[in-house]
Amino acid sequence: MSDAARDTDAPSPAERYAAQRELRALPRLRAFRDGLTIELDPFQHAACAALEQGRSVLVAAPTGAGKTIVAEFAVFLAMFEPSAKIFYTAPMKALSNQKYTELVAQYGHSEVGLLTGDTNINARARIVVMTTEVLRNMLYADSDLLTDLAFVVMDEVHYLADRFRGAVWEEVIIHLPAHVRMISLSATVSNAEEFGDWLQAVRGDTDVIVSETRPVPLEQHVLVRSKLLDLFDSSGKAATNRVNPELVQLAKAGGHTPHRGRQHHPRRWEKRPAGEGRADRAEIVGMLGARNLLPAIFFIFSRAGCDQAVKQLVRSGIRLTDAAEREEIRLIVEERCRTLRDDDLAVLGYWEWLDGLQRGVAAHHAGLLPAFKEVVEELFQKKLLRVVFATETLALGINMPARTVVLEKLEKFNGEARVPITPGEYTQLTGRAGRRGIDTEGHSVIQWTGGLDPQAVASLASRRTYPLNSSFRPTYNMAVNLIEQFGRERTREVLESSFAQFQADRAVVDLARTVRKNQEALEGYARAMTCHLGDYTEYAALRRELSDLERGTRRVGEPGEKADKLRRQKQIEGVRTRMRKHPCHGCAEREAHARWAERWWRLSRETEKVSRQITGRTGAVAAVFDRITDILAELGYLETDEHGRLGLTTHGRSLRRIYGERDLLVAESLRRGLWRDLDVPSLGAMASAIVYAARRDDGQAPEYALPRGAFRPALERTQELWASLDDLEHEHRLPGSEPLATTLALPMHRWAAGASLDAVLRDADLAAGDFVRWTKQTIDLLDQISIVADGPVGRTARSALDAIRRGIVAYSSVA
Repeated sequence: MSDAARDTDAPSPAERYAAQRELRALPRLRAFRDGLTIELDPFQHAACAALEQGRSVLVAAPTGAGKTIVAEFAVFLAMFEPSAKIFYTAPMKALSNQKYTELVAQYGHSEVGLLTGDTNINARARIVVMTTEVLRNMLYADSDLLTDLAFVVMDEVHYLADRFRGAVWEEVIIHLPAHVRMISLSATVSNAEEFGDWLQAVRGDTDVIVSETRPVPLEQHVLVRSKLLDLFDSSGKAATNRVNPELVQLAKAGGHTPHRGRQHHPRRWEKRPAGEGRADRAEIVGMLGARNLLPAIFFIFSRAGCDQAVKQLVRSGIRLTDAAEREEIRLIVEERCRTLRDDDLAVLGYWEWLDGLQRGVAAHHAGLLPAFKEVVEELFQKKLLRVVFATETLALGINMPARTVVLEKLEKFNGEARVPITPGEYTQLTGRAGRRGIDTEGHSVIQWTGGLDPQAVASLASRRTYPLNSSFRPTYNMAVNLIEQFGRERTREVLESSFAQFQADRAVVDLARTVRKNQEALEGYARAMTCHLGDYTEYAALRRELSDLERGTRRVGEPGEKADKLRRQKQIEGVRTRMRKHPCHGCAEREAHARWAERWWRLSRETEKVSRQITGRTGAVAAVFDRITDILAELGYLETDEHGRLGLTTHGRSLRRIYGERDLLVAESLRRGLWRDLDVPSLGAMASAIVYAARRDDGQAPEYALPRGAFRPALERTQELWASLDDLEHEHRLPGSEPLATTLALPMHRWAAGASLDAVLRDADLAAGDFVRWTKQTIDLLDQISIVADGPVGRTARSALDAIRRGIVAYSSVA
């Protein structure tokens, strides 16, 4: 058994005795443990003990290690106190729904609520599950729902690194009342201690508990055609992290497989055609089944690839379920999809999807209708599905562990190019292998491809490098909310307490150390180039000036540049004359001094660059905030009162209620009345253009593919406004934003006007799941507009909400 990264440290008898003694002093933890059917692992015990002792915790552990036990204990603690409340935040609505269902099963409907933006169930319950954005909005609005809040669980807190949404996590952590205890649950990250130090700085007493132990050991393999080879040497004669010699030999042979030949060729290498080492998917599933390695998740970094893989297995005639299981699958699917219209089911490929499910095969990706995706998750958890083809989004939190994870490739398209997956991504993906309490070991299978380097794969599988880096940046909405709450100077202090600035400051410490070290070296170089005849620094500068001039002269080659060449030659002669007259020119050690001078110059230039980095990082977050406030003041969202204090205008107070990437554009459009003439479908179309993020080159629809009537002039005015705001941002040294993406405008217009799902999906060229997701975001923006906008625009937004929230959009509980 080989797993290069396995942590096998089990608690010793002395440690177990100490834990038992500690339990006697922790009555609530003892009561909680007595209600469990499993023993607590050491990291779970340590985290729960810290919570009962009144501290916050950061728990970083592998997928499937049981981090949520700590969150469950926090809920248990909250329910012990008469009126205490606990909020359970998750990064995705799917996770929020899943957790809500689990908590309702344990505590009942009356004690549990759910808030996900488009769902509001029992908001005043003592246990409320919500997305992180909902909690952030509550904090800015100083909601009365925060009364009696004692605990906040931040599940999947490593989402803090997400480029688009990560700032929300930092905002919540910074602004939660000081008495609230936080339970931060993270995947294994390589800088958990650094993140914990920041939590300690901004939240107070916080224990950092890190576990590298996988609850189910991982066996790692490479599949070469139909042969499953261990990735690491399993002979027992070498260290466990040594790559299997058979794989190394195979790689050296360029992917050719050995076989016995004639007597005079005892060992030959048979050249296979392109695609060597890859077996048919049906064959692979059959082989895994024969080895008792199902259920399996095949990670394919393409939605179309996932759907195609299911079709391939169905065409092969594969059937992985018995009659009773097929009947159970059919009943579950019919119950979950009974609210969908028959004509919509046909458009969604329902019957083909059901056929695959009844065979035990399914796809799972963001393009699936949310209701379909939920069914796949439920069937897999009930052990009714044997094979799921999924994109990497499945690795992010959904409770779907398998016995085996298959990686068809070790690279993916990142939007610009095909790039290798990172060690952190590999860890996340293979973290799905091995079901706790069911499997004694999990298995990862990497399919052989031409050019596969077993050593590189072993390195990928052995490292746990997954750094958590802040993506925090101030926004216009954040600025007005913080200024209203704290004032400008206190806001700058708040922003300087962000994890982003914390990391920047730590980097400054390292950079400053580099500068000091370089300065010491520069002093040594300066001594080494000291000349007894004169100032060698001056002489070295003349040599460098001459070198730069000569290089520039060589580049002059066009006939019209003769005058410039002559001017340079005169300059060169002048510098040479000054050099010959310089005292150091006659030094016998001149060239030795020159070598030290060259080193001094290069290191000096490098040190200046590092010093500029220090200047750029010190107070970097607050500097961005200052630029944002300057823009807001210039546009009339902020004003200075008679005491010199910066405060919000009426427009600034409206901006407080507008969230999203284009908060200022929306606020300015409403303020200037750009959307006043839009009807219900046209306002829906405009909202979709605001929220939609284009896929590569599909952002702009041609004019003939845009809604007619008032929409087009309103869009033109909005685009002109965007351009002026973008110019203003660049003037203030801010990055600006992408142009509006209008691809979804006509499909959204038609959907709001009552068009059929079939027609709209054809127009949109989107998968059903994508259409629902973007429509939900459109609804979210329309909801904000309905609250903020006065008069007819607000009423139109409310009507647009009703027009768009129909059919599969209304039936889908997640986005």
